[in-house]
Amino acid sequence: MSYSKPTRTAARRTRSAILAALVVVSAALIGVLGYQSLAVSSSSATSPIAAEPRAHRPHDSLHSDRHGALGEADGVVPDGVTVFDDEIPAVANLDPDLLGALRQAATDAAGDGVEFFVDSGWRSPEYQEQLLREAVSKYGSEEEAAHWVATADTSAHVSGDAVDIGHSDASAWLSEHGAEYGLCQIYSNEPWHYELRPEAIDHGCPPMYADPTHDPRMQQ
Repeated sequence: MSYSKPTRTAARRTRSAILAALVVVSAALIGVLGYQSLAVSSSSATSPIAAEPRAHRPHDSLHSDRHGALGEADGVVPDGVTVFDDEIPAVANLDPDLLGALRQAATDAAGDGVEFFVDSGWRSPEYQEQLLREAVSKYGSEEEAAHWVATADTSAHVSGDAVDIGHSDASAWLSEHGAEYGLCQIYSNEPWHYELRPEAIDHGCPPMYADPTHDPRMQQ
C-alpha cells in the first residue's frame, strides 16, 4: 500500500506528457495547413492572368516546351509585348511597312498616354492551323469557326500583314486616328485586328467586313 501514491503520481505525469505532446503536434499541423492555404491564396492573387485577363487571347492554350510544342518561334506572344519588341518573332516578322506605321502611331499615341501591346502578329502556318482547330472545337463547326479564324492559306497573320492590338484603349485610339497612318480595322467583329491600307491616309479606311467570311480573300 505504501507504493500506490507514487504509482498514481507517475501515471498522472505520463498522461500530462502525452497530452502536451499531442498539443505540440496539433499546433504544428495547424501551422503547416495555414501556411499552405496562405501560399495558394497568394499565388492566385498575384497571377497576371487572374489579375488582368486579356479579352483576346488566341494563343492561351499554346505553350513552348522542350517537346516541340508551339512557342514564340511560331508567333505565340508572351504578355506585355509591344510593337517595339524586335526580339519577338510575332513582331519582327510583320511586314516592314505595317510595322513602321504601327511604330509611328504608337509613338504618337504615347503622347496621349496610350501604349500599343501586341496580342498577336505574325504566325506560322502551324500556329494558324492549331488556332483553327481550337476554333472549330469551340464553335462546333468549320463554318462557325470561319467567322473568327482564317485558314493558314488565307490568313493575313501568316503573311505578316495583320496585327491584333491591345488593350482596349489602344484599339480605341487606332479607331479614331489609325487612318492617318494607313492602319485600318478590317472586321467589325474584331476591333483589335488591324492591317495596313496606305490609301487610307488620303481617303480614309474602306468599309469594314462584318467578319472574315465576308472578305473575298478568305474565299481562296
